[in-house]
Amino acid sequence: MIDSTKIIKVRNIMRTDFANIDGSATVKEALLLMKSKKTSVLVVNKRHEYDEYGLVTSGDIARHVLAKDKAPDRVNVYEIMACPVIQVSPEMDIRLCSKLFANYGLVRAPVIENGLVIGMVSPNALVLDGLYKNL
Repeated sequence: MIDSTKIIKVRNIMRTDFANIDGSATVKEALLLMKSKKTSVLVVNKRHEYDEYGLVTSGDIARHVLAKDKAPDRVNVYEIMACPVIQVSPEMDIRLCSKLFANYGLVRAPVIENGLVIGMVSPNALVLDGLYKNL
C-alpha cells in the first residue's frame, strides 16, 4: 500500500511563472521574451480549440536558426517549435513524472489542468523541489 503522506504531486513543485507566445511570432520576438522573462523555454499557445500546446526552447533556436544561419526576424516560432509535446497532470506523483522524463528524454513538460497550462515541470524541479525536500 502506498503511503499517501509521502506522495509529492507535480502541483507542489511545478513552476507557475512561465511565458507564452503565439506560433506566428518571430524567433526574434521569442528571444526578446525569453531574455525579459529569464527563461529558456516558452509555451506556444494553441491556435484553436482542437490544436495542442507546443514548446520552443533556446536549443531549438540554436539548432534551427543559429546553426543554419537564418535571420531570427524571418523565422516564425511555429517553424521550429515542438508540437505536440508530452503533458503532465498536476496530480501526477513526481516519481512517475520522473520516469516519464527518463523514458522520453524530456527536459520540460507543461502541466495541464482543464485544458489550460498552469505550470511547467523540469527534472531540476523534480529532484531539487521534490526529492530533496522529502529527505
